[in-house]
Amino acid sequence: MRHMKSKSPENIHEASLDDRITGALVGAAVGDALGGPVEGYSPDQILERHGGRVHGIVGPWNGDAWRTARPIAPYHKGDGHVTDDTLMTHALIRVYATVRDHLDAYAIADHLVPDLMTNPRWIPELEAEALPLQRLFLAEKWLVARLHYGHADPREAGTGNIVNCGAAMYMAPVGLVNAADPAAAYAEALDIAGAHQSSYGREAAGVFAAAVSAACAPGATPESVVAACLSLAKDGTREAIEKVCEVAARHSEFESALTPLRQAVAPYDTVGADYRSPSLGARRPSRLHAIEELPIALGMVLLSSGDYRRAVLGSVNYGRDCDSIATMAGAMSGALGHPVPEDWSKQVADASRLDLWEPARVLAEVTREVFARDVRRRRAHEQALSRLGVPTCSA
Repeated sequence: MRHMKSKSPENIHEASLDDRITGALVGAAVGDALGGPVEGYSPDQILERHGGRVHGIVGPWNGDAWRTARPIAPYHKGDGHVTDDTLMTHALIRVYATVRDHLDAYAIADHLVPDLMTNPRWIPELEAEALPLQRLFLAEKWLVARLHYGHADPREAGTGNIVNCGAAMYMAPVGLVNAADPAAAYAEALDIAGAHQSSYGREAAGVFAAAVSAACAPGATPESVVAACLSLAKDGTREAIEKVCEVAARHSEFESALTPLRQAVAPYDTVGADYRSPSLGARRPSRLHAIEELPIALGMVLLSSGDYRRAVLGSVNYGRDCDSIATMAGAMSGALGHPVPEDWSKQVADASRLDLWEPARVLAEVTREVFARDVRRRRAHEQALSRLGVPTCSA
């Protein structure tokens, strides 16, 4: 396995495309693994269970009883195991590796769904080889139900699904393929996510891809990432990001921010105060609401100045859907060039029995191929318009 070379804060701006892709993907997987064992609980419950805040990789919430303890059984969450966030991210990278160009909703139907249904892979939380489909949550199983069995138009298949972060959680590769072009990442992710989600769940997928793309730009900062998101986000998603980040900007440590951040996002979150007992209006389409995970992840990256360890630990200790929050925060911090702690990444890779670096190598290769295709397409377009009498712009 190839480890990303650590970079100090002083030379983060020198991070190469390969470093940023590796940082984003490894960072997302590590965040996912750290958040998994405390997912669904409140900050106070996490504090009581662990005798303090979580500062690294921890074991299952119910200890050795994880095999039967509800509501988590039969999944072994903890001990460095990645969850479905990472499994779906790697599956999307395999689609890029097959298509080797920009993706759309049809690529999800033609490639992602068959992969989930027919190719057994090691599932860390099951400690067994199984079809990825057998690990996915119902909102992700929707892809198979609608596209394979229902033969829905891929561009509209997400309509009717519960609205959650299921599409957003694996959109980091879209931002990386469109590195430093947030608008393009946003548009591509919206197209892809149409097969999976609608409403603010689809919107979050587009905005998260844009955030990762913006983080890849030379000289990017957490502030510039938030600005890119606000320039693209619509409706409740935009307002939730704005309100959460206003609060985050007043904090420099996650401990003091946990309650204020939750209060800031609460008016836009449909799930309600009790994460395991959602409100009647939970996860329904709306122009007024937003998923909780993306605004909070942006807030954690902002208050930590992008520092990977602080952003991810803040996300983990926030609780609720913290594996997805930490996945997103980890991806953005890694794309900014902040190093992922090597002890964490090695432990997660070993525990999950996954090469966390190979998907990054593959995606970096594909990204260069796609960029070269984009340049050729752009030049062909310029030549066509020039022949139509449109003056060629010169720098």
